[in-house]
Amino acid sequence: MSTMNISLPEALKAFVDEQVSHRGFGTSSEYVRELIRRDQERLQLRGLLLAGATAPVAAEADGAYFASLRKQVGRRSRA
Repeated sequence: MSTMNISLPEALKAFVDEQVSHRGFGTSSEYVRELIRRDQERLQLRGLLLAGATAPVAAEADGAYFASLRKQVGRRSRA
């Protein structure tokens, strides 16, 4: 694992220390790693949402569409 040193103003360091103690992290590094993971997930979700927003419409989501989905779910839950 690589090491990275960061400098924080005292107010941010105090905030990180508080989060570590109140949220069950063992170290400030664990807390920062979790923040980075969440940011990566957020960026991945944003990319998926943008891709979905620009994708062509495959089928109209009307009553018949949802009835079909309910049938599929019903068949799978009985199987």
